[in-house]
Amino acid sequence: MVQRVTGPEIEALIQLLAKLPGLGPRSARRAALHLIKKKDQVLRPLAHAAAEAAEKVSECQLCGNVDTANPCTICLDSKRDRNTIVVVEDVADLWALERAQAVNSLYHVLGGTLSPLDGVGPEDLSIDGLINRVSEPLGVDEDGNPRKREVILAVNATVEGQTTAYYITERLDGLDVKVTRLAHGVPVGGELDYLDEGTLSAAIKSRSDF
Repeated sequence: MVQRVTGPEIEALIQLLAKLPGLGPRSARRAALHLIKKKDQVLRPLAHAAAEAAEKVSECQLCGNVDTANPCTICLDSKRDRNTIVVVEDVADLWALERAQAVNSLYHVLGGTLSPLDGVGPEDLSIDGLINRVSEPLGVDEDGNPRKREVILAVNATVEGQTTAYYITERLDGLDVKVTRLAHGVPVGGELDYLDEGTLSAAIKSRSDF
């Protein structure tokens, strides 16, 4: 029988940390020890921040982002291009695009991808919410012509991601909307010799004029 060397409070902290992505039992113990050693500098502020987040952070009713405001700050931003909606799988993808300052549009978080083997169907994702948002009229432009919405499918280049993209495209068929997707191919600074066959194939198929 292994003798317990820490109290139940420390063990509870370790078990919770081990549930975080990228942290196994050993790394969780190291993280817990660091927090305990830095109690006043790290542990107490972390506990306060976690309590604040648990109390105030919620999921945006419009796009699925997480924020202290509902609707979220992005949805309320009047400077955003409201004609364009970028569809992402997860909030982490939304944050990544914002860090890159790649777009200045609205977002829609699906909450995952279609995966029949894992029992994830269309009803488990916020696809219906996306269709409802896209169906809302945008009004007219300066010339009196109806504004046209664009949906950018910024899903991962996985089998599940592409399956989800094709399904959404089918659901959007018949609506007056332009559907685009992210280009897949050679990354900036990438060397061909180090790329996998799938990336090279996608790069050739997505080639453009020079």
